Amino acid sequence: MRRYGKHTDEDDIRSRPNRKGNRPRSNIRPKHEDAAEGMVLTVDRGRLTCLVEDRVVMAMKARELGRKAAVVGDRVGIVGDLSGAKDTLARIVRIEGRSSVLRRTADDDDPFERVVVANADQLAIVTALADPEPRPRLIDRCLVAAYDGGLEPLLVLTKSDLAAPDELLEMYGALGVPYVVTTREEFVDGLAADRVRDYLVGRTTAFVGHSGVGKTTLVNALVPEEKRRSTGLVNAVTGRGRHTTTSALALPLADKQGGWVIDTPGVRSFGLHHVDPSRVIHAFPDLEPGTEGCPRACSHDEPDCALDTWVAEGHADPARLYSLRRLLATRERREGD
Repeated sequence: MRRYGKHTDEDDIRSRPNRKGNRPRSNIRPKHEDAAEGMVLTVDRGRLTCLVEDRVVMAMKARELGRKAAVVGDRVGIVGDLSGAKDTLARIVRIEGRSSVLRRTADDDDPFERVVVANADQLAIVTALADPEPRPRLIDRCLVAAYDGGLEPLLVLTKSDLAAPDELLEMYGALGVPYVVTTREEFVDGLAADRVRDYLVGRTTAFVGHSGVGKTTLVNALVPEEKRRSTGLVNAVTGRGRHTTTSALALPLADKQGGWVIDTPGVRSFGLHHVDPSRVIHAFPDLEPGTEGCPRACSHDEPDCALDTWVAEGHADPARLYSLRRLLATRERREGD
C-alpha cells in the first residue's frame, strides 16, 4: 500500500477515474427557473401524463426529487421536450405545495400511507342504495379522510329505484353533507350527470366508491368524449362489483365553465392508519360540541365519555354516536362492512 508524506504533490495523489465521463456529484441542485407549469393527469408505472398549457406531455420524475412522488392533481414544474410528440419524454423537477391531500392506507394496521389525489376541492362519495348494498361504515371512513385532508364531501346515492334513500339520508342529515339521489334510468338518459354536474362546475372533484356502484359510469357521462373505462357488473354471488378503474385519472369536465373530475379505482376498504384518532371526531360535527365535557385524552369510547349524556339529552342521533365508535373500534382491523 502506498503511503504519502506530509508534503505530497496534488498531482501525485491517485483518484478513481470517472468511467461515465459525466460531471462529478454535487449537493448543489439546479433551480430550473425556466420550468413550465403542468398538472399531473395520471401515473402509470413511473410515467406521468401531464397537461402543459393545452398539450399532453409524458414525463418522468427527476432524480433530484428523491423519494418525493407526484400524484394525480399535483401542480409540477417540467423541463425538457414539452412538445407532446410521440416517444418524447420530459422531466418533472419540482412539485408545488398542495392545497389538499386525500390519503388512505390499505388497512388500519398498514403503516404505509398512500396519497390518492392532491389539490382536489371536493370528494364525491358514490354509493349504491342496492346491488350492492350500501356500506355506511365505508362512507364514514371516506368522510373522515375528506375532512382530514381538507376536501368538502358530496354524497352521491345511485340506484334509488331499487331502494329508498330515506334511511341513509337520515343517518347523515345532521352532518349537512350535500347529496344527489339518482336512479338507473337517469344514468341512461343523462339526467344523473346533469344533476351531479351542478356541484362540480369550477371545482376539482375526486370520485371514490365501492366497485359496482356506478362511479365510472357517472364519470363517463360527465366526460363523454374521454370514456374513462369500460363498466363492470356486480358479482351475483358476492354482491361485490368488479374493478373497472385501475388508476386515478383527471379529466376536464365537459362544461364551458370549467372543472376537473378525478376518477379513482374502486375500493373495498379505506384504511385510516394515517389519521390520528383524536381527529376522527372532526368528521362528526353533530357530535363534536358534546366532547367539551369529556375527560382529558378521552377516546370517546369509554364509560366517562360525555357523548353519552350529550346524545341522551337529544342533541344528536344515537346512530351517529354508534357510527363514530364503530369507526374508532375498526381502526385496528380491516374494514369489512
